[in-house]
Amino acid sequence: MRIHHLNLASMRPVDALDGGPAVPAVCHALLVETPADGLVLVESGLGTGDVARPGELLDREWIDLTAPALSPAEPAVRQLAALGHDPADVRHVVLTHLDVDHSGGLPDFPHARVHVMAAELEAALAEAPSRRYRPGHWAHGPDWVLYDGDGTRWLGVDGVRPLAGLPEDFLLVPLPGHTPGHAGVAVHDGRRWLLHAGDAYFYHGELAAEPRSHPMFDVVQLGSQVDAGRRLDSRERLRALAGEHGVTVLSAHDPWELARHAGDGRTA
Repeated sequence: MRIHHLNLASMRPVDALDGGPAVPAVCHALLVETPADGLVLVESGLGTGDVARPGELLDREWIDLTAPALSPAEPAVRQLAALGHDPADVRHVVLTHLDVDHSGGLPDFPHARVHVMAAELEAALAEAPSRRYRPGHWAHGPDWVLYDGDGTRWLGVDGVRPLAGLPEDFLLVPLPGHTPGHAGVAVHDGRRWLLHAGDAYFYHGELAAEPRSHPMFDVVQLGSQVDAGRRLDSRERLRALAGEHGVTVLSAHDPWELARHAGDGRTA
């Protein structure tokens, strides 16, 4: 199984706390080549429609806040083609949540099964259109695969679910707080667990032995959380998974994490 680390949306530059140059925030996604189940995309970023018609599909205030590059080369469907893949081979898209910069690529994969927590879809349908939830991203009628909070205990985390139609190498891990149905996506590459934590944290320093946050990212995550207590609980679960269980955890928007992983495609 091979895992590719992709950036599906460059956004407003973020200052480096060590004095280095500011770099654009990212939408870190995973493309997983499976032996028998085609391609699996974890997060869909911004799509070709967002790039071509931002005034129609995206919220103006969100655009002003995040300053997306809207590069025609960044949507997942373009990057898959550049890697030599047929986008029709993406059979599954797994989303941590339905925020605009995580669900925008769904229309580019209209025949894929889309896995997400049921509470997240319920919140999106109830609140859309809003800054965070854009109904144009699911107007094509995705083949939703929904999950409730019931599941098994995995490395100290309750409610973890296997993903329907995929091998046991894929798990959906509840990490609520940023949104009502926010979850992480765990992938085992044959040697280790990799956990895409979405927006459960924004900066790698938050998971360090001596945690520190990033002031620019804090503006976003504190302003967008729906439940501060649950978000902090989710972050502590991530710190335990990384520190006590050796899980490799990554966030959706930290550009320094993406840089470390981008050349780390693994084959099991």
